[in-house]
Amino acid sequence: MISLQFAREIEGRMNGHVENMHFKQSIATLLSFLLLMGVHSTRTVGASRNPACKTSLQRTFRLAKLVQFEASNVFKTYKESQGEGSEFLCKAPVNNIPDPNIHGLEASERISSIYTQLQSFIPHLKRVYEQQKDLQLPSSPLLSKLLGVSDKSWDLTLTINDFYCHAFPNLPPLEPAGGPTTLPPPLNVFQQKVYGCVVLKTYKEFLTNVSKEFKSFKGKVCRRRMRKNAMF
Repeated sequence: MISLQFAREIEGRMNGHVENMHFKQSIATLLSFLLLMGVHSTRTVGASRNPACKTSLQRTFRLAKLVQFEASNVFKTYKESQGEGSEFLCKAPVNNIPDPNIHGLEASERISSIYTQLQSFIPHLKRVYEQQKDLQLPSSPLLSKLLGVSDKSWDLTLTINDFYCHAFPNLPPLEPAGGPTTLPPPLNVFQQKVYGCVVLKTYKEFLTNVSKEFKSFKGKVCRRRMRKNAMF
């Protein structure tokens, strides 16, 4: 028979083992809770930083769409104001017009390309305005539309720069376009018409590409920053 003392020893060891198991389970539960709290806190920080990037992106996309619409409108008005044969004006070759295509592999590189090319287009828009001011009546709607699209294009460069700072805070800031933009020498009336048509047509194409580009950023750039923050 098992003695009473030996039975009490076994009971005490079992109780101690149960208490030890409960203690270990409590520690494991506590560690799991702290880990979840840490991940949640980090994700909250990432999410709290994300709205500034998303808001700036939405603002940039809306302005890009607006400038795209106005550029299409001014191009249409330009052709209407040039009289018969305006469709053929845009088919003539013109040198030193900025490229409507966007370059770069990474999102930061493509935004930099947009920023630089946009700055290169603005002097051409102003030159077209100056030329048309001599060819159109002061009341011509083309002149006000040219001024409007030029001003909004400058606003777009500022908005793009703001978005870039929010999306890529650890990268060097965007730099202005290098060197002065090459503008055409004095032209005769026909050459001015050709130049203006090609500039506005190319700019319209460029802004179409810009709008598509910023639309594609919606599901990538700002979300990528939040995921990186959530990993730590």
